[in-house]
Amino acid sequence: MMLHSRRICNTLRKSSPALLQLKHASTNQRPPIPTLDQWDKRLLLGTVAAAAGGSLLYSKSSCEEPSITLSSLPALQEEPDEVADASLPIYTSAQVATHDGKKTNRVWMSYGGYVYDVTDFIENHPGGQQKILLAAGGAIEPYWHLYRQHFASDLPLRLMEEMIIGKLHPDDQDKIDAEMDKMMEKDGDPYEDEPERHPLLIVHSDTPMNAEVPVDIITKQYITPSNLFYIRNHHPVPLLSEEEVKDFRLEIDLTALYDVTNNASKDVQQTVAKLSLEQIKSLPKVEIVSTLQCSGNRRSGFNELRQTSGTNWGQGAISTAKWGGVRLVDLLQYAAQQVSTDATPERKKKTMNKKKADQSLIKTLQELQSILEKQANLQHLRMESLDGMHASIPIIKALSPFGDVILAYEMNDKPLPRDHGYPLRLIVPGYAAVRNVKWVSKLALNKEESEGPWQRGLNYKILPPAFVDASGVDLNRMPGLTEEPVISGITNLERVNTKRHGHTNVKPGDTVMVSASGWAWAGGGRNIVRVDVTGDDGKSWETATITQGSNQPFGRAWAWVFWECDNIPAKVLDDGHTVEVGCKGVDAAFNTQPQYVDGMWNVRGLANNAWYRLRAKV
Repeated sequence: MMLHSRRICNTLRKSSPALLQLKHASTNQRPPIPTLDQWDKRLLLGTVAAAAGGSLLYSKSSCEEPSITLSSLPALQEEPDEVADASLPIYTSAQVATHDGKKTNRVWMSYGGYVYDVTDFIENHPGGQQKILLAAGGAIEPYWHLYRQHFASDLPLRLMEEMIIGKLHPDDQDKIDAEMDKMMEKDGDPYEDEPERHPLLIVHSDTPMNAEVPVDIITKQYITPSNLFYIRNHHPVPLLSEEEVKDFRLEIDLTALYDVTNNASKDVQQTVAKLSLEQIKSLPKVEIVSTLQCSGNRRSGFNELRQTSGTNWGQGAISTAKWGGVRLVDLLQYAAQQVSTDATPERKKKTMNKKKADQSLIKTLQELQSILEKQANLQHLRMESLDGMHASIPIIKALSPFGDVILAYEMNDKPLPRDHGYPLRLIVPGYAAVRNVKWVSKLALNKEESEGPWQRGLNYKILPPAFVDASGVDLNRMPGLTEEPVISGITNLERVNTKRHGHTNVKPGDTVMVSASGWAWAGGGRNIVRVDVTGDDGKSWETATITQGSNQPFGRAWAWVFWECDNIPAKVLDDGHTVEVGCKGVDAAFNTQPQYVDGMWNVRGLANNAWYRLRAKV
């Protein structure tokens, strides 16, 4: 039996509380279908890709929920049986195609046998307008086949409920299903070659893989083991054969640099260097210890106040590694030399003005500050990835001798693992992890920041708390997240020796002594100068002892610190057996963390750095 998007869509629609609930089965009636929160989510993540694959089995020993198989799914009718559906008009694919935003001012799409008018949602699409418009006037299925984040919860289809304007003609949906079958037969499952992952990681979705570090492991080691480093992927992990690795060339586009140097435009082909891994590794090697954190780390804290969009991370989307590679400035200088070396005699004569190009370019890099004062051309370093991701960072960060930006080929003294960027990853210390682009295939100096949803879309932009969507917001005028704010977490909390301090039996309002430990980090290289800990919601404070990471250079503290705090007086809560301890970090600029999330909530759930609070029984 083949399972297509029509069945997935109907299943999720029927599981929505906004719709009529299915009746309990006592005779011929079907039992209620559990929501995605009750199901093992990984089942539905693979359903589109399994359309031609017959039965699909998934089990995970660490899951508390029973494993689900296709055979255990309730039988579903091909069409929903809600009365409201009977009044929906039926459209053909040809009619949908006329609403692509070009022929008309409305944008329609189809999915799972339904037709949606998504016009008013386009600017709020978390993946950016460009991504959603790929399906304008057509079927969504081929795109969700790759971007399976949409199956990580039932939220996307619940949002789409309000956009339904009709049903797609069954014959046209059958054709779409047949095309999906052909796609599977021809190309296979794009996620079939994913790397093996450590079973202790907390998996939020596995296609693409998004997994965080368990709380009790985060601070076990200052350098996170590579196989326990949190994973944040947007697409299938690139898989390169030995031959592809041998033939791999990193493209470095220096066109903007030549424009500044010579004040004249040049053929792009003449200003792009292509470097092999061997050439890159021949440059002086440097090592940087840097913490990376997903911009949505601790998003779950926002969701407790009001739902956001994105993975429901706890505090474990943060890790630290030792990265080995080459300095970006060294790489660009080497690329400039290659461009000059590869030039033909005619081109040399035309562009060099009787000076060696490599010397001129190197001088340009060394005199970057002077150049930036005179020219607006050099503003950004653009990055492109083998998986199609585009991002950028300011040129001042990219080329600063104190910015420590490197192109890494090692992680913890070994070649980069596939999940973390093999063969090359740009490490931008102090910046959000999304700017530390994995699987780098191209670098470019440019006047403008990168195009695409990860740089210019809603994905990594923090809207004000009052905005529940991007309506009326000019995202182009809003910067994307770069340097992260100061943040901290607690990974251990326990009552100290009860015999020594007494009070083995406690009641609400009593004060007991507890100890806590955890981590703290600030973006931008700002050193953590203090961690404050409270057991009574901020009425009194204890200063923690920083145990690791305190000896980093001033202004270049790229890695986290670990801290411990003993003998914290903590008030027993109303339940009579629980205390709550909170912590806040303070960085070298004396920025600290806000007490509550209310004033910093944002619809994308980014940069939650409110006090971290942890409860424990005493």
